[in-house]
Amino acid sequence: MSSSGILQATTLRPDTAHLALPFFDAAHRRIADTLPDWTNDQRVDEADDRAACRDWVRRLAEGGWLRYCVAAAHGGALPALDSRALVLLRETLAFYSPLADFAFAMQGLGSGAISLVGTPAQQAAYLPAVAQGSKIAAFALSEPDAGSDVAAMKTEAVCDRHERAGASKDPEIEGWHLNGSKTWISNGGLADFYCVFARTEPGAGSRGISAFIVDKHALGLDDSAAIQVMAPHPLATLRFTDCALPAHALLGETGGGFKLAMQTLDIFRASVAGAALGMARRALAEAVQHARQRRMFGQTLADFQLTQAKLGEMAALVDAGALLTYRAAWMRDTGQGDQKARSVAAAMAKMTATENAQRVIDMALQMHGGLGVMVGSKVESLYRDIRALRIYEGATEVQQLIIGKGVLG
Repeated sequence: MSSSGILQATTLRPDTAHLALPFFDAAHRRIADTLPDWTNDQRVDEADDRAACRDWVRRLAEGGWLRYCVAAAHGGALPALDSRALVLLRETLAFYSPLADFAFAMQGLGSGAISLVGTPAQQAAYLPAVAQGSKIAAFALSEPDAGSDVAAMKTEAVCDRHERAGASKDPEIEGWHLNGSKTWISNGGLADFYCVFARTEPGAGSRGISAFIVDKHALGLDDSAAIQVMAPHPLATLRFTDCALPAHALLGETGGGFKLAMQTLDIFRASVAGAALGMARRALAEAVQHARQRRMFGQTLADFQLTQAKLGEMAALVDAGALLTYRAAWMRDTGQGDQKARSVAAAMAKMTATENAQRVIDMALQMHGGLGVMVGSKVESLYRDIRALRIYEGATEVQQLIIGKGVLG
């Protein structure tokens, strides 16, 4: 990134040796062959994160990359949502621009629940538009007092009913009214629709949560409260005040929202690890380039054994996260193990890749010395970008609990 905010081209390229691993097939290797040059050719002004995200969504759609966010039946590139493709896409995009990665990821996460359980009408209304970039998606789960503890959410959806004619007299749902708030919502204020999770049965814990599709212009929705964070990207608080929804806004079964949220996060959790890998690989590449060029005491920084040892540690940390990430995505795509085993594998990948990336980027910044903390340098921006990945879509501590419970059986 230059001081003007325009994404700059680089001669650095992500390592592709891992593509020879048996986790990947020809479709995945095509992504890794063509995406780096495409991304490196883009000149997006990222000074305004919201404008930049709109620009990235448009470009990603025109390049055909958003087609990996939906299945082929809805205009997608592959027969089904493919975790390995998502991992490779996010890893490559994040190597060049974490904001490009963000724009891509939210199209997938924001529409993932519709891909999983949407009715044919819901899928037809939203998924092709996601692939074409004509609708921007968002996933609205977290609340001010319900982040990691999803079951503590307070946003409530109350149904309107009327009595049906006939012997049964069973009430029929006419619509819903949402009240409450969501926060830390990526693409908040930017999205054209939100997949919102709300309580439909008080006192029922996680079994009392349902999911809804809420269009941006729904009466009673206010998504204007933007949140500023250390690595700028669109975030906002959503407020629902007697927000009226039609009956067909319900996504999946009543009471099935918690399970749906967890299933959606499970699909994309490994891709968060992929984004962390991309940032870590870029930091390592920057460190190697700097070490080869920086001269001190009559030799290059790379000539010092201490530098060589540090680069070796960084490379091992990247590969450790990568292998867990690729394994988790492969297990999900091929159905290896049961659901619990796949969830544990995804948690291991997300925890290890994000924590290791933080360490790698910190070491790269340290190796750059004063240049590393200069605003506008690549390692400085990576240092800010990586921090949130250890928190969102399940903080490291939550991943540790998932893994620990899996170990205990």
